[in-house]
Amino acid sequence: MGAAAEMLGVSPAFLRALGAAKLIEPKRSSGGHRRYSRYQLRLAARARELVDQGTPVEAACRIIILEDQLAEALRVNDARDRPPGEAARP
Repeated sequence: MGAAAEMLGVSPAFLRALGAAKLIEPKRSSGGHRRYSRYQLRLAARARELVDQGTPVEAACRIIILEDQLAEALRVNDARDRPPGEAARP
């Protein structure tokens, strides 16, 4: 957790708050240390951006969850609307 917090420029308490808000749920190593995926670190970095702009942590987490759901819905719609055999758009 310390390395992830340092990498993002946040405190371990901030990462714990994101976990409490159910934004990120890190895996645990055999020694009990939290292990964050790159995706979770991206979410945490986005949360930090929002909090730095004055958004409360809980609201920032909700915004990020909604952004993620919207992006997934757009991917699904894009795949559905694409003619068979056409490659996905970047």
